[in-house]
Amino acid sequence: MGKTAFVGFGEVNTPVDIIVRKCREAEASLEREGLDLISVYPVADDYEEKDIAKAYAALDGKEFDCLVLCIAGWIPTHAVVKVAEKYRHLPMVLWGLCGWREGDRIVTTADQAGTSALRKTFADLGYTFKYVYDIIGKPSGADRVARFAKAASAAKALRFARVGMAGYRDMNLYGTLYDGASLKREIGPEIETFEMLEIKQRYDAIAPEQKEKVIENVMSKWNFLKPAKREGMEMAAGYYLAVKSLIDERGYKAISLKDVDGMKKLLGFPPAPIFMLLADCEGVSTIPENDCLGNVTQLMVNSLTGQCGAYLEFYEFFEDSVLAGVPDYVPAEVTEGDTTVMPAAFGELSEGILNVSKVKTGTVTMCRLFCDNGKYKMHLVVGEGKTPPKWEEAGWTQPAPQLPGLQIFLDDVESFAQNVMCQHYIISYGDNREILRDLCAILNVEII
Repeated sequence: MGKTAFVGFGEVNTPVDIIVRKCREAEASLEREGLDLISVYPVADDYEEKDIAKAYAALDGKEFDCLVLCIAGWIPTHAVVKVAEKYRHLPMVLWGLCGWREGDRIVTTADQAGTSALRKTFADLGYTFKYVYDIIGKPSGADRVARFAKAASAAKALRFARVGMAGYRDMNLYGTLYDGASLKREIGPEIETFEMLEIKQRYDAIAPEQKEKVIENVMSKWNFLKPAKREGMEMAAGYYLAVKSLIDERGYKAISLKDVDGMKKLLGFPPAPIFMLLADCEGVSTIPENDCLGNVTQLMVNSLTGQCGAYLEFYEFFEDSVLAGVPDYVPAEVTEGDTTVMPAAFGELSEGILNVSKVKTGTVTMCRLFCDNGKYKMHLVVGEGKTPPKWEEAGWTQPAPQLPGLQIFLDDVESFAQNVMCQHYIISYGDNREILRDLCAILNVEII
């Protein structure tokens, strides 16, 4: 996460020691929330504008992702706007502090007089901002301020993020497509496609001892329900190293491979263990089937929460829940217990190493970025993930594997189903709606 600028304001006639005390306490509360601050206060509306010049000097030449305008008392609008206007391109927080109680009376510096004079002005000026106000006797709004600042850092990271995409439009799907120009303009990531031939060429250059090292150090620690063919183990290690070399070269933060019509059909190797190794060893977000906006949703979730943003797809809808699972793999991060695998084949496809691990239960946030007539939106919902009943997908060699999945209980399945935007949704653990809403507000992405 990058730095955050903190500027504390108070009117020139308010006792300066009060403004300094309130700003110092607010600054400390943000630091406790994990923000790295560039601070300047107090800034007053002095006639010669020396304090405004002081703020300029403190911030000029500094790199920061968000500007917190902390209103510690009444302040004429112009003093705040003169600082904010220099950074109108950045997300901001308009944060009004509050008064306090002394005996049977309230003492106030008119903080919300200042913020109420500014809120509409900020909106009229077109700033991207969040308005937070404190209440006497209640916890500080520092957590909400910090959350928005973290979302601002995530938005900046997205602007320069790169996604690697081997091939394009697996199975000729529509829901996994994207428009490069609008995605770059509105959200930021660059999706770079490379051919599967490049993976194959790099794979052919991998030495046997390199593959052996991966098998010995990582794959041998997986829990195999049945022994896998040595050839499959070597192919998984080799293709992982081939894709890893691309990631290292080009700085990809997320990656997808052409799955059914690519790795499986052309190279005869289901890519589940490749994705597992990439996710667990390289820390990149992974999703199959050239799911472009799935990858971007993963980047959003990862930047905000630090979680990998695993994907699940839907198999059944029930009255109170959805059955969401995967036909291939889950990252170790979302696995309950050991990574468990087995060799298996589906239909006419070649036998591969299939992940059959149990998925962690608990509160999950499900989300999906999508484009609706040129405008980016996000479908967002929170549910309770529980261990599903025994289930299988028809077509697997018998006895069919118990695929990784969750039965996710939702407040309104019908509403979710009528708004579902793709078979793939990205999950994170905990209720992460608020920070996702903050990021979407910064990016002008509508939440549904």
